[in-house]
Amino acid sequence: MKKKILIFGKNSFIGSSLYTFLKNKHFVKIESFNLKSLKKLNKFDYIINCAINKKYINEVYSKDNDFDFNIVKNLNENTNLIFLSSRKIYKPKANIYEGSKINCLNNYEKNKYKTEKKILSIKKDKSIILRISNIIGFKKNNPRRAHHTYIDYLISKIKKGELILNHNEFKDFLDINTFSKIIDAIIKKKVFGIYNVSMGKKVHLRELNNWLLNSNKNKKKLKFIKLKNKEKNQSFYLNNSKLKKKINLEININQLQKECIKLSKKFFY
Repeated sequence: MKKKILIFGKNSFIGSSLYTFLKNKHFVKIESFNLKSLKKLNKFDYIINCAINKKYINEVYSKDNDFDFNIVKNLNENTNLIFLSSRKIYKPKANIYEGSKINCLNNYEKNKYKTEKKILSIKKDKSIILRISNIIGFKKNNPRRAHHTYIDYLISKIKKGELILNHNEFKDFLDINTFSKIIDAIIKKKVFGIYNVSMGKKVHLRELNNWLLNSNKNKKKLKFIKLKNKEKNQSFYLNNSKLKKKINLEININQLQKECIKLSKKFFY
């Protein structure tokens, strides 16, 4: 059955990608977040907020800067918020599950976790909190973008003629198409709770870099730079078994590889 879905974040990478994927499966609108939009939230079955206040990223928590809290406090019992939290609230390590130790270091991580708790206090058993890994996909140029991802970092180094020398470092990545399928499955199967959204396995950076550099004819000329010790200790991957049991969706690394090679053509052709 088709659902009515409102997505906030017209210019965001995840928001615009979700809209493109979901619009043929549900009744979907995408808008910019503002005070007027809060008055029509309950006309929808699901709200997905992909907009963020830069002060929420950089400053100590304030309710005024928390778009998701301002959304959830205005919802009735029939409208649900899908909160896009972050894997950064965990301490980096292998096989992180939802009950793993929370280890928030900066304001962004602390704020995400505080929002989780506020949503749980309002929605309780009908909350949907997704702790999301790194999402890979093509981003349109947006000067107002608040977040910079691993790909942004990689491309900035390549423009300087540099490439990080990765040995055994790994992270958890997920392509945007699979992420969109997961959101669709969560909606269709009426899933509630706290879940890791991820590939669920190690993705070694040296392998990922090879896929992303697939179409770069000058990759042999790049100067290798060693990682700092602090950066070496940031390897992680999330355990996604709890979510997979709920949505029964195949999540594999082949789709990530295809997305990276497709991105490589956009970057370097």
